[in-house]
Amino acid sequence: MNWMGLLQQFGRSLMMPMIALPAAAILLRLGAFPWEALGWTQFGDLLTYAGMTVFTYLPYIFAVGVALGLSESAGIAGMSALVGYFVYDRVTQFFIPAGFELGVTSGIVIGIMSAVLFHKFKEIQFPEYIQFFGGPRFVLLIMCFASFLFSFLVVQIGPYVQTGLRDLSGLLLGMGGFGTFLYGMMHRLLVPSGLHYILNNIVWFQTGTYERWDGSIVNGDLPRFFTGDPSAGIFMAGLYPTMMFALPAIAFAIIHEAREDLKPKVKATFLTAALSSFLTGVTEPIEFAFLFVAPYLFVVHALLSGISMWITYALDIHHGFAFSAGAIDYLLNYHLSTNGWMLLPIGLAYGALYYVLFRWAIRRFQIPTPGREEGSALDDWAGDIPYRAPLILQALGGKENIVRIEACITRLRLTLANDREMDVATLRHLGAAGVITLGGGNVQVVFGTFSELIREEIVKTMRKDPRVVLFRAPVAGRMIPLEEVSDPVFAAKIVGDGVAFLPERGELLAPAAGKVTHLFPTAHAIGLATAEGLEVLLHIGIDSSQVEGAFEAHVREGETVQPGQLLISFDLGRLRKHAKSVATPMVITNSERVKAWSYAPFKAVRKGQASVMSVTLKEDPTDVNRA
Repeated sequence: MNWMGLLQQFGRSLMMPMIALPAAAILLRLGAFPWEALGWTQFGDLLTYAGMTVFTYLPYIFAVGVALGLSESAGIAGMSALVGYFVYDRVTQFFIPAGFELGVTSGIVIGIMSAVLFHKFKEIQFPEYIQFFGGPRFVLLIMCFASFLFSFLVVQIGPYVQTGLRDLSGLLLGMGGFGTFLYGMMHRLLVPSGLHYILNNIVWFQTGTYERWDGSIVNGDLPRFFTGDPSAGIFMAGLYPTMMFALPAIAFAIIHEAREDLKPKVKATFLTAALSSFLTGVTEPIEFAFLFVAPYLFVVHALLSGISMWITYALDIHHGFAFSAGAIDYLLNYHLSTNGWMLLPIGLAYGALYYVLFRWAIRRFQIPTPGREEGSALDDWAGDIPYRAPLILQALGGKENIVRIEACITRLRLTLANDREMDVATLRHLGAAGVITLGGGNVQVVFGTFSELIREEIVKTMRKDPRVVLFRAPVAGRMIPLEEVSDPVFAAKIVGDGVAFLPERGELLAPAAGKVTHLFPTAHAIGLATAEGLEVLLHIGIDSSQVEGAFEAHVREGETVQPGQLLISFDLGRLRKHAKSVATPMVITNSERVKAWSYAPFKAVRKGQASVMSVTLKEDPTDVNRA
């Protein structure tokens, strides 16, 4: 059994119900305004009541959210969880004394039960005369009975379970500042694997108990904070200095240590990442910039995050959030905080510490953070997602290699049939901040907040199943737009459309499988025909045909070649001296066959690097007149 894959999916399913909490926080903040001064006292009360309703029914939200998250968003699983929780809630309230409340724990269990029953019975078949109740519909029926059995079990042992959970909660709370330190450190260490959602759920929704004015019981640091418990917020307050100040400081350190020629792109990318961390608490794009190249620095970061939690606990700071520890949540929920203002000077001090520490470490240990090397992955392609998705799909091993694809806030979560077919270098070239292989085909690819959009485009591409031809880099060097070639014929795309390369080594490789249809006598250019009927021209240099003795062909006309096979070797030094330019166009001369073009970023590429360009063929290859 692939436990890591199950934990990954479970962690993501726990995140889904959290989406409702920011709305509740906004309603509560609006309800706290002095509406009575306008004579609208009832309106303020309505806003507050509406916000509190989300927390009151949080177990229901978790039941449905977990069921959907574990069943690939199957509606019948979500509905079964909702009905199941209604059964559980009414039975336990009637047969267990007042004061019993398992909180979101019961909702999570109901959600898991619904998802398990969905996967087990979604294809069940009955005799034809009762088949109406077969298939996914049976899940709703069986869930009612399963929920009743679970309710019966809870009626018998529920109070003991509740006592056990409260004892564990008391143990963590009894650890005081050291307990918050452990949580803060483990929270950061689990971020790369995505399992921090499970830890967060335990601390935020299980730790601590508070009885409201109406006698109802609220569990967890987060719900208790929003329902007015003055002791709540100790497991959230310490995250503000890290997310609002420390991580943005790392972004500024990376910018200031970047090479001057790459600094503009680095600045644009990491200023956005810093602003995202400061405002919303989304930190992964910054953390993954140094996680893989300096893991020891990430451990230091985790320790400092834990210390931040301990400091805020020692200073009796209580603050919370509905989404994450960003400035928006800080301001939105400040009215519920205790000593919340202290987080600002602490954060400024933490920001200064992180900035100095990371600038020193990057320079002292020559850490290749983005902008310090030619191949740095830079996220500057928000509008290019529909065109890059086919390339990302191919880098993941193609449609056939994807068993499951999901996305959370900052990363794609995938189960691959064979993770060895994934091209990590190409994914980084296409903008991935990091790639995490967890075993059993489970992979996470961090694309930042674009991840959900990328997933949608990949799913669209998989559903369309278009005829796509992918091309590798024929040379090592820099890929440039065809318009930048210093030849009007190529630049105007008169010969055909495509891209060009500025080679750094004297080897030309086959960009795709095909047949050599033409080899110029001087060997400065070669034509290939792919199995799909595309005619590809590779032209080494501009005005290079007169440079005698600079080229040596390694294939013959009529020969079949494979991707990455050496076609021509050439003297790059002589070309630079005698040719007009070393720019090497790769064009499709019958580009009327192409419906859509996709390009990887125009920057440095490796020899034979996969997925630098892809083309989608028109559905009817005989129709070259329609656009």
